[in-house]
Amino acid sequence: MDRSCEGRVVVVTGAGRGLGRAHALAFAAEGARVVVNDLGVGLDGTPGPGCPAAQVAEEIRAAGGEAVAHGGDIATTEGARSLVRTAVEAYGGLDTLVNNAGFLRDRMLVNLGEDDWDAVLRVHLTGHFLPLKHAAAHWRAEARAGRAPDARIVNTGSGAGLLGSVGQGNYSAAKAGIVGLTLVAAAELARYGVQVNAIAPAARTRMTERTFAETMAAPASGFDAMAPENVSPLVVWLGSAASAGVSGRVFETEGGRITVMEGWRAGPTADRTSRWTSAEVGPAVRELLSHAEAPGRVYGS
Repeated sequence: MDRSCEGRVVVVTGAGRGLGRAHALAFAAEGARVVVNDLGVGLDGTPGPGCPAAQVAEEIRAAGGEAVAHGGDIATTEGARSLVRTAVEAYGGLDTLVNNAGFLRDRMLVNLGEDDWDAVLRVHLTGHFLPLKHAAAHWRAEARAGRAPDARIVNTGSGAGLLGSVGQGNYSAAKAGIVGLTLVAAAELARYGVQVNAIAPAARTRMTERTFAETMAAPASGFDAMAPENVSPLVVWLGSAASAGVSGRVFETEGGRITVMEGWRAGPTADRTSRWTSAEVGPAVRELLSHAEAPGRVYGS
């Protein structure tokens, strides 16, 4: 039986644990050659023998697959550039980028420090932008050289970025930014043979275990709806050639459920050929709202 990613070169960021590790293993099982990124422990940023990226790469190789570790900081220009360079030097190219790296620093807004705001946006949003940018530059060069890519980018959003989440203003803003970045990248990179989509997953990982402690415990038996491995089949499909024609979409996924998320679009509208007065605006807006769908509930509210 043919494997869906046979021969494809796949980069997964934040792949030392949790969702990223599950994605890396799933891609390798489908025949991909995988660059496993997780932040290195050495002073030079390269992975040591005990770092998570090296452990996952070794796990893939032990199962008969191909993988190399990358320990650079992908929220820096050099780290992101070296990530793409590692794929090209190790395997001769790059076909799929999965942006997954992230962490949490949860606070209510009135207690949220500027450093915690900046750190979360840096890792999630900048950590998506820079690998995407350098991968896109590689694919643009390939397209211009007459080697048309069949490339994929899968970004990692969150329900927090779609609906908001109490106590996670920084994380929600970063994840909402990732959705916007996904839409722009899908539009800009299509000419180079690149498809860009995002997922909004729910799964048990180090990052979510405190947030969802009561609801995410693994069952003693039966289907574990919160296992990270449940998310990976969608990511692998989006990262494969089989997903041709699917781009600029956001998919929410949890357990055995996959939902196509439908974002901002024009709803009830009032239009006139003259300026509204402040007295007229209120009744007009309330009338529009009476015909509009209620917004989804913010997580934790």
